Amino acid sequence: MHITLHLALAAIIGFAVSEARQQEHDIAYYIHPCQKSAPNVNECLTYSANHLAMHFRKGIPELGIEEVEPIVIDEINLSLGSGPDGYRATFKDIQAYGVSNLTVNQVRSDLNSLQFQLTFSIPKISAVAHYRSSGVLIMVQATGGGEYWGEYEGVKAKVYIKASEVERNSQKYLHLEDLKMDFSVKDIQMGIKNVHNGNAVLEAALNLFINSNSQELLKEMKPHIKKKLMATMKTFIDNLFSRVPYDSWVIE
Repeated sequence: MHITLHLALAAIIGFAVSEARQQEHDIAYYIHPCQKSAPNVNECLTYSANHLAMHFRKGIPELGIEEVEPIVIDEINLSLGSGPDGYRATFKDIQAYGVSNLTVNQVRSDLNSLQFQLTFSIPKISAVAHYRSSGVLIMVQATGGGEYWGEYEGVKAKVYIKASEVERNSQKYLHLEDLKMDFSVKDIQMGIKNVHNGNAVLEAALNLFINSNSQELLKEMKPHIKKKLMATMKTFIDNLFSRVPYDSWVIE
């Protein structure tokens, strides 16, 4: 009788361990789950976000992410002044490097209402683009084009996410309801080179203006940058939420 009980108990324990290992195996390698009731759940979510970011840098083929960088933005427009002589610039084929080196500093969450606020930092972003401009800048006719470069150091950002639960194939998934973001840059260096027609006067005037007014220029460009970045983030989050069940992230 005792032998039978011991064998039954061993079988139950073995089955439980096997099931636990199977559940652990079923959770994707780029996901670190957190216990909803844990008192330090926000710290766990912060770790989980950094765990995901670490794998994001390398690429996550299961999510269709092969090469992370450069982050490509098709076009950003800048307008300074009004009237026929107002300065206008268009930056195309923008390629940004360093964005994936982000660190999530803090996650604040309300898991009952599925609201999340992430604060993160990026040491440095380098960007290159093609540009064309028109109008007058510092009393110089600024019509022309060339190559743009920028170095952005000390980037800090906040992202707000509101989600809802949906059920699919008897599993709960998240659906993105709202996404907001803002960012700041501590130090900016940027300029232009290889101006069309080799106009040295225009190149010098533009570089003087750009580096003397870098934060003001960023302020003018910010709405366009935020719009493009949020579209990229939305695509990533939608893809992530649609493929990873909610209980892989948060265990009830």
